[in-house]
Amino acid sequence: MPDELPNPMLSEPEVVEPVGVEVQDAPLGMDVPPARRAAATFIFLTVTLDMLAMGMIIPVLPKLIQGFEGGSAALAATMIGIFGFMFAGIQFVFSPVLGALSDKIGRRPVVLMSNFGLGADYVVMALAPTLPWLFLGRLISGVTSSSIPTAMAYMADVTPQEKRAAAFGMLNAAFGIGFVVGPALGGALGNVNPRLPFWVAAGLSLLNGMYGLFVLPESLKPEHRQRKINWKRANPIGSLALFTRVKGLLPLAGLLTLGYIAQQSLMSTYMIYVYTRYSWSVRTGGLSLAVVGIVTGIYGALLVKPAVARLGERKAIIAGYIGGALGYWAMGFSKTGLLLWFGIPLLNLMGIAWPSAQSIMSRHTPANEQGLLQGAVNSLRGVSGLIGPLMFTWVFAHSIDAKPIFSAAGSAFYLAAVLILLGLVIASTALAHDAPVAKVA
Repeated sequence: MPDELPNPMLSEPEVVEPVGVEVQDAPLGMDVPPARRAAATFIFLTVTLDMLAMGMIIPVLPKLIQGFEGGSAALAATMIGIFGFMFAGIQFVFSPVLGALSDKIGRRPVVLMSNFGLGADYVVMALAPTLPWLFLGRLISGVTSSSIPTAMAYMADVTPQEKRAAAFGMLNAAFGIGFVVGPALGGALGNVNPRLPFWVAAGLSLLNGMYGLFVLPESLKPEHRQRKINWKRANPIGSLALFTRVKGLLPLAGLLTLGYIAQQSLMSTYMIYVYTRYSWSVRTGGLSLAVVGIVTGIYGALLVKPAVARLGERKAIIAGYIGGALGYWAMGFSKTGLLLWFGIPLLNLMGIAWPSAQSIMSRHTPANEQGLLQGAVNSLRGVSGLIGPLMFTWVFAHSIDAKPIFSAAGSAFYLAAVLILLGLVIASTALAHDAPVAKVA
């Protein structure tokens, strides 16, 4: 009787060959082992499809919530803020928890859990008969989409050190692809049926999970796994202490936080704003977000390096924050939507400010704490995701309801512009000169 193939659902997957000697000592011309190449390809596809699926539902989720709220844009805006707050809170807590879990049980089960969990979640959201069911689905997606750090760790496991920068660059490209194609595709599908993007997103996630079930090996050998979860390392708050402990980081952390909070106006309010004020279709709204992504990619690839070389990091931060303030003002002031399109390239000048700020921060920080710095910066984004959605949707809801507190429909974006101007004040006064290189602590 011929040998049966192992059941991928039951058997322990083969551990991918570790990076190091066996590749470096291989004869000239030998390719990277196929298992490792297939694994890296799968991780790239996983991140791309996850971001694509998440991007697809951005244009349609506000419309779906508004439908459950009887067509009221003000009520929908308030609920969108609650959705955004809870989603960010779940991710803020579970991202480090899933990372710590992957150190104990391996990367493979966490990545596959994310694939199948997201697929099941999108099915729940596609079928949601009431708003509470939709809310439950969004909470589940907050947990299952928190595995991106595990995907990054997997890529580090299977990539030699000298090639990791390029590998992480490919993962950043996957983020870009997902957030450019996703909203445009979601807008087109949402024009057909507002629930169709959820079904397509579910299909992509489940197919990706099935593919990984058969081709994805484990990257973390049993002898390298943690015996138990280190809950101290899974604490998303603890890393923030770095900003007060290392001299010179606090003002930079402040201007980054203000910029990240302002960005939440786009994540939480933008779609319901353009639907309500300009009566845009789902397709147009999704296309406009895709343009934001395209301009971001162009600036990142072609503008950041020459701008920093010509202006220096401090002036690049100032220029980026001036552009950001003007961009948010244009979005709030635009009465027909035309000025909003012109505000997009101005707004995206923030893309030259953030890398410059992080570069200065890295010089303040000792070499043996660079990883902690990146984790702390990521925590700033998490904190901003907790503050921004509730704040901006509350302002928007109270600028369009029957008895508005704020007279301008674009008040949420004016508030974002004010936050950017506060960051500009910090950049102009607290950053008198570039930071010296810090010594190892």
